[in-house]
Amino acid sequence: MKFQRERRGAATVFGVVGACLLLAACGNVPLRQQAAAQPGQAAAPATKVEDDLLAQLLAGEFALGRADLSAAAASYARAAGLSQDPAVAAHATRVALVAKDWTLARQSLNRWCALKPDDPGQGQVEASLAMSDGNAEAAYQALAKLLVLPDQQGWRLLGQVLLGASDKTAAATLLQRLATPLSLAGANEETWVAMSQLAFKLGDKAHARSLADAALKKFTSAQTYAWSAQMAAEDGDKARAGRDYQEAIKRAPKDIRLRAAYALMLGQQGENKAAAKLLADGPQDDYSYAARAAYVARSNDKALIQSLYDEMKSRPEDERLSRAHLLGQLAEMLEQKATALTWYQQVSSDDEDWFDSQVRIAVLLDDQGKRDAAMTLAHELQQRVGDEPEHLGDAFLLEAELLSKHEAHDDAQAAYGRGLKQLPRDTRLLYARALHAAANGRTAQAEADLRQVLEIKPGDLDAMNALGYTLADAGQKLDEAQGLIEQALKAKPDDAAVIDSYGWVQYRRGNLAEAEKALRRAFEKQSDSEIASHLGEVLWVQGKHEEARQIFEQARKKDAKNKALVEAMRRLGV
Repeated sequence: MKFQRERRGAATVFGVVGACLLLAACGNVPLRQQAAAQPGQAAAPATKVEDDLLAQLLAGEFALGRADLSAAAASYARAAGLSQDPAVAAHATRVALVAKDWTLARQSLNRWCALKPDDPGQGQVEASLAMSDGNAEAAYQALAKLLVLPDQQGWRLLGQVLLGASDKTAAATLLQRLATPLSLAGANEETWVAMSQLAFKLGDKAHARSLADAALKKFTSAQTYAWSAQMAAEDGDKARAGRDYQEAIKRAPKDIRLRAAYALMLGQQGENKAAAKLLADGPQDDYSYAARAAYVARSNDKALIQSLYDEMKSRPEDERLSRAHLLGQLAEMLEQKATALTWYQQVSSDDEDWFDSQVRIAVLLDDQGKRDAAMTLAHELQQRVGDEPEHLGDAFLLEAELLSKHEAHDDAQAAYGRGLKQLPRDTRLLYARALHAAANGRTAQAEADLRQVLEIKPGDLDAMNALGYTLADAGQKLDEAQGLIEQALKAKPDDAAVIDSYGWVQYRRGNLAEAEKALRRAFEKQSDSEIASHLGEVLWVQGKHEEARQIFEQARKKDAKNKALVEAMRRLGV
């Protein structure tokens, strides 16, 4: 069962300037009067476009809207020359910086300095220009002047310049000179941590650790311990990371995000029970409940799953209803399918989990033998989400999987086809149809679909591996098959499925020793029935019948109906 985790995106320092410039910054410039001249009054001479401030501002705005940075920089530079407002010159300078037009940037900076001397932002621009010129000393002098600004403003401006620098090594060297324990003595803990994080992002881990350790001694706060723990984890020092996370939690026991960060590290180490228990100790919210469910699912510890289910079920009714989808998932983990169905049916149509709940309802109805009801629901979903491509694709995948489950393979292929008629470039549908076709001996269809996936998403590793395996399994184009699998293996050297494919193509080529070596490694990583069927076959044809029987029997106990396993045992007469 899959649970989604929130993903965070990294912020940029000098992001592309927004296209919607607030003309209020130039509000002191009146629009030209458009009324006709009065009788007896001479008409005002026409203003040239290049001398019209409003026209230049609008031209700059429109250029930004079409992402033409060069034209935008030129228009704003002309506007800066016409305007008495320093905000216009400041904006023109920054647009020129983004456009990397250093000449216009200096021109607009000079205008800005003339209109409003000693504006703090000017030092930031001077430093950026110096760095673009490779003049580290000038950049240092400009940045050093910023550090006297009040309220940590100078450190923020410095961070923006260095993080946006193209030469990260030069930026890291400047940071070493500027961000020292002495210069940071009067700064708050947020600034200490920010400078350590900046050093880390610039690749100077030694400086980052030095600043982090100094911040720990100075503040001994949850924030400083949390950053020290994160850095230790990134550096592979899991023991220190654990100690620092524990110290951070002691200082901020109600911080759910802090617990979540520590739990994530534990989960990545395979300690899913510990991660779930960590999140259970403290305040709970939607995120902590979902994360705990993910960890208990991976641990497959029925007692932990039951405990979480009982805890959530005991919450007030409004909370239970708002988390009905998650309760349904937990009930499914506990194999309480009828109860799970009841929870899913309580999910409101305006809930973000409504569609996923409907999919589970269809699957559970089918499990209860209500095949017609399940298929009707799948068709209804296709109608309801017709304007949502991702959900529409999922609805067709649902229908095809229900049909395939009942071995209605022609109908399943037809369902994939109807979905692709509406969503011809949906790689999920193409990929699923390919795997279904390959599993049912339709190699040509599988090959065509996987090649189409690779046309739409060149370099897609899953499609490359699947195409290589499909060709190898059919004994076709073995050179190409091996090449595709090796490309996937290079990018995903520890992926059991890819290692299995590599072993299988070696078997098809008659390289039994190499095949056995790869398949043993794949089976150690993931002892599923398909890998077992491959390893068992390779062992059998080498005369290692007793070990092959053991592998087959182990897999049969887990999944006696696995198609690859059943066919391998039948073919070999095991």
